[in-house]
Amino acid sequence: MIIGITGGIASGKSTVSQYLKQNGFFVVDADQLSKEALTMDETCILQVRQLFNCMDESGNIDRAKLGAIIFNDKKAQAQLEAIVHPYVINKMKEAIENCEEEWLFLDIPLLYEACLEYLCDRILVVYVDEQVQLERLRKRNVLSAVEAKARVDSQMPLIEKKQKANYIIDNNGSYEDLIKQVEQFIRELKKGDISWENY
Repeated sequence: MIIGITGGIASGKSTVSQYLKQNGFFVVDADQLSKEALTMDETCILQVRQLFNCMDESGNIDRAKLGAIIFNDKKAQAQLEAIVHPYVINKMKEAIENCEEEWLFLDIPLLYEACLEYLCDRILVVYVDEQVQLERLRKRNVLSAVEAKARVDSQMPLIEKKQKANYIIDNNGSYEDLIKQVEQFIRELKKGDISWENY
């Protein structure tokens, strides 16, 4: 079974994925693949160099500069996604083809935005209220209110993702509350008595 994990920036999705990895599950991280595309794939790197003024003194892509550009420019964001997404999707398809595990998790922040539902049998959404999301993002990334709002607004609202989900983990509480929900999800998954919504 292929289970997509998604959410929004600062929703706790990466924490959930990391916990699943620590418990022996196979997780493919789209963010990590995106970083690979911008550091290892010559075709992607060349295209980004040509389109964006975001190189550091060593001639490498400065992800902070690039982020500042795309989070404030939807056209630029779409251009970057057109460069990086094919690389990421091909790598995920390779992982799916080669996986021999009972469950494979695809951690994809922009799963719905990029219309990648077709890769998954079920989709788990890590949900948080927008105000909590904004507060956590500002604290984590040391951003202004305007900067944080721009980054949140660059993604589909979490309330919409929640409505599309087959399984929801609510991360409005503490870290301990989040882990309890993930552990419950793992127990249900292994027992085969999980309740998948909207399916």
